[in-house]
Amino acid sequence: MWTELVDPCTGQTVGHAPESTPDEVSTAASAARRAALSWSAATPGQRQRALLRLADVVEAEADRFVRAEVLTTGKPLVSTREEEVLAAADHLRFFAGAARLHDGIGAAEYLPGHTSYVRREPIGVTGHLLPSNYPLLMAVWQAAPALATGNAVVLKPAQPTPTTASLLAEAAAEFLPAGTLSVVCGGAGTGRALIAHVDAVALTGTTRAGVEVARAAAASVTKVHLELGGNAPAVVFADVDPSAAAESIAEAAFFNAGQDCTAVTRVLVEESIAPELTQALAARAEATVVGPPSHTDAFCGPLITKAHFERVLAVLGRLPAHVRVLAGGKKVHDAGYFLAPTVLAGVQQSDEVVTEELFAPVLTVQTFTGEQEALALANGVPQALTASVWTSDHGRAHRFTAALEAGCVWVNTHMRFTPEMPHGGFKHSGYGKDLSRYAVDEYTRVKHVMHHFIETSGAHVAHG
Repeated sequence: MWTELVDPCTGQTVGHAPESTPDEVSTAASAARRAALSWSAATPGQRQRALLRLADVVEAEADRFVRAEVLTTGKPLVSTREEEVLAAADHLRFFAGAARLHDGIGAAEYLPGHTSYVRREPIGVTGHLLPSNYPLLMAVWQAAPALATGNAVVLKPAQPTPTTASLLAEAAAEFLPAGTLSVVCGGAGTGRALIAHVDAVALTGTTRAGVEVARAAAASVTKVHLELGGNAPAVVFADVDPSAAAESIAEAAFFNAGQDCTAVTRVLVEESIAPELTQALAARAEATVVGPPSHTDAFCGPLITKAHFERVLAVLGRLPAHVRVLAGGKKVHDAGYFLAPTVLAGVQQSDEVVTEELFAPVLTVQTFTGEQEALALANGVPQALTASVWTSDHGRAHRFTAALEAGCVWVNTHMRFTPEMPHGGFKHSGYGKDLSRYAVDEYTRVKHVMHHFIETSGAHVAHG
């Protein structure tokens, strides 16, 4: 069977990808298990050099990766190159360095006559279920720490966007033992088959998909890492410049057409500046250029799949009467899956557009009068991935960063990442960390070793 690959800018078929059979998934996992024997035995320095060489290839062939990425995502060319492909090379280099840095409890005699220490070892074979919003970058986020720690990796890219993960594995074949990094293609059936063959499974996807993966992995007691949906609040207090805040918030809401689990989706603004901030957000939405990669001034591309596009339009089509559409809310361009950046006011906390992640360039605006109300609104949804606080009062910023239920909280900025810092959520946004040394921990197992030294009758001390 084959899956049609579609250009979301036109809705036209631009290629095909195979649907991996259960036997093919088993073959890939078996090859990975054989490869893990030699790859796990490689020194950290050897693994580092291999990842650095792979990073060099990704950087040197950036144009090739960009062309492949935008063909099935419709993303703007410049941001795809800078924020995804070159960022992927940088993340590979970070984890290449992390391959040589393990920490743990120091060796010591916690019991008399016994010395204990901790070993960090690779898990074995890891399976990775990837999303469609950042096909290459998410492949690297998951594969790089797993490879750095000596695991063999099987990637299953999202069904609509398998190309760049396949290119990554193709490039890696030059530097890694055969089978160390491989790709299987397909949908949920392929994912379920993969879970049955691996020692750990990682998913970046929706909360619903996370529940299904955790349930499937429970049957074999397979370790699970879940980076799930977000629904990020930006909490804006009256002591900031509304216009400047609106500019940054709109960028963090509409980048990648809002198809980012860390994107701002809910603006919570103090009442006294709400009219000015809301007007500025609507103006920013109206001014955001939406178009295909051929439009060099386009900031916002299409939604990646027709099914998702239609789901979002359906939600916007059934908005309650109390919701006011201040900008967008409709399809733009005759062809493709383009949605106008949207700002909705008058929403209530129980509304679908507030409680559910739309994964689209849609912002809701709510007002508050005090810190406690703002905190209740911010934390009052099932997701808890990211959030931001906008204030010039650093005491307030510290209070809010401590009280917000989110795995990553920004102050006076949003959606900024560095490989040195962890990423991952709480509540319905999953568990486990990507990026940083915490991601390295995700792909190792910890072993306690204790030695009891027995003196022999012939033991003696040599004197020089």
